[in-house]
Amino acid sequence: MIFWYLLLGVIQGFTEPIPISSSGHLVIFQNLFHLDALDDLNFAIFANFGSLIAIIVLFWKDILEIAKDFFAYIKTSEKKYYHNFRYGMFIICATIPAGVMGLLFNDIIEKYMSNPKYIGIALLVTAIFLFIIRKMKGKKTENKMTMKDALKIGLFQVVALLPGISRSGATIVGGMFSGLTREAAFKFSFMLYIPISLATMLLGVKDIAESGIDLSLLTCYLVGMLAAFILTYYATKWFKNIMLNGKLIYFVYYCLAVGILTIIFL
Repeated sequence: MIFWYLLLGVIQGFTEPIPISSSGHLVIFQNLFHLDALDDLNFAIFANFGSLIAIIVLFWKDILEIAKDFFAYIKTSEKKYYHNFRYGMFIICATIPAGVMGLLFNDIIEKYMSNPKYIGIALLVTAIFLFIIRKMKGKKTENKMTMKDALKIGLFQVVALLPGISRSGATIVGGMFSGLTREAAFKFSFMLYIPISLATMLLGVKDIAESGIDLSLLTCYLVGMLAAFILTYYATKWFKNIMLNGKLIYFVYYCLAVGILTIIFL
C-alpha cells in the first residue's frame, strides 16, 4: 500500500508546479489504476502540504522581504517599503477572485473531478494557451506591474479551479498576456500559489479535526508528503529554467498528447 502513496506523492509533487495540472493527472491515474488513495482527503491534504512547504523553501527570501516591508509600510508609510507593500497588495487582490469562486462553486467543481473526458479537454485547452505564449517575452518587470495586471492574473487563476487546467500554467499565461517578463510572470505565479494553497490546507485541517485520521495510514501519508516536497522542489527549479529559456513548447506537446489519449481511452 505504501508504494501507491509514494507514487501519488511523486505525481503530485512533480506535476504541481509545472503547467500540466496536478489535479488532472491524479484523476487520470485513478481511472487507470483505480487507486483508493485518491479518494482519501487526508492524503490530499498531506501531499499538498508537502508541495506548499517546497515552494515556501524556494521563495522564503522573497516571502520574508515582502511580508516584512508590507507591515513596515503600514506602520511607518516610509517610501523605501512601498515597493514590497504594493507587491503584497497585488498578491492579496489577485488571490481574492479564486478564493471567492472556490468557496462558492467547490461542490460543482468536485462534481467534474472524476470525469476523465473533461480532464482531457482541459489539457487540450492548456496546450493551446501555452502554445500562444510560448515565444512571448514581455517587457514589464515587477516594478512596472499594475493592479490591473494583478487582477487579470487573478482571473486566470479562477479558470485554474477547473480540473485539468494547470494553476501555474493559467497564471503564467495571464502574466504573459499582461506583458510581464518571463521572470516576473514566473515569480508572481508562485507567489499566488502560496495563499491559495495555505487556505486550502487550513480548510483541510479543519476537516481532519472533524472526521479524524486513520493512524495506521499515517506513515503512508508522511511518505507521500515527503515525496511531494522533494519532487515539487526540484520540479519548480527545472520549470523555472525551461520558462526563462522559452521552452514551453515541451509542455504544449505533452498536454496535447495526454489530452488526446485521455479523451480516446478513458
